[in-house]
Amino acid sequence: MSSALEKSLAVLEYLTNHPDGAPLVQIANDLEQLRSGCHRTLQELMKFGYVRQLPVHGDYALTTKLASIGLSFLSRTGVTDIAEPVIRRLADLTEELVRLAVVDGDRLTLMAKAQGAKSGLKYDPDMGIDLRLSCSAAGHAWLMSLPEDDAIALVTHQGLGDVKNYGPNAPTSIKALLKMLDEHRARGFSLIQDTYALGMSSMAAPVARQGGPTTGVIVVAGPSSRLSMERMQALGPALIAAAEELSITAEASPLMKTANLGTWGNVREPR
Repeated sequence: MSSALEKSLAVLEYLTNHPDGAPLVQIANDLEQLRSGCHRTLQELMKFGYVRQLPVHGDYALTTKLASIGLSFLSRTGVTDIAEPVIRRLADLTEELVRLAVVDGDRLTLMAKAQGAKSGLKYDPDMGIDLRLSCSAAGHAWLMSLPEDDAIALVTHQGLGDVKNYGPNAPTSIKALLKMLDEHRARGFSLIQDTYALGMSSMAAPVARQGGPTTGVIVVAGPSSRLSMERMQALGPALIAAAEELSITAEASPLMKTANLGTWGNVREPR
């Protein structure tokens, strides 16, 4: 790694995935940094309140400062306040988990959710994660709204999801993925089963003003035992209606303004 900033960001991202903390040796080895340099980086991050050292073994962990900054930013963009009524109504209707993902450059990031399941198995993955485009209904909904060459470039850049880490129906080739995208376009929304995870189903629709770029995706997800292919087909009109409503109301948020290309100011670079 070439710069102090790059090293600091790498450490912060690493500790995000280790909420219980990690020892210096592990952090340095996993990030391929010199131990002495990694220690200096951690000390600087502690100085500014982003990292703390745990008292028992001396492991390093994040403080709540980074999370606080993120939550403060989100509250000021208004995206969760704007989206909440729409995704809440859809969650109540479907009685499943409904989420909103926002397009950010080459990424699709989960930003808001409403849980509609009242009993039984509840599907509720982490928020703030970047979705695997080739394996997720949200990723497919975004990709199907793009020119084919752009969709291929995005997936090639991120990589196809390995079926060992995702569901058995995850596409293993670009050709297989494009076939799925054609089917999604024909029905107006994406629909997958045992693709992101075994036993899970999901459906998604792009959020976009007519003729404009996709700025986000609304997703319904749940166990396949409840969310069958037939049920998802029946819920399609409600999903599309929610996406259309969001395409209008979300213009009030800087995160999802069409004028901002639907990103956090990060324009996708041509490939």
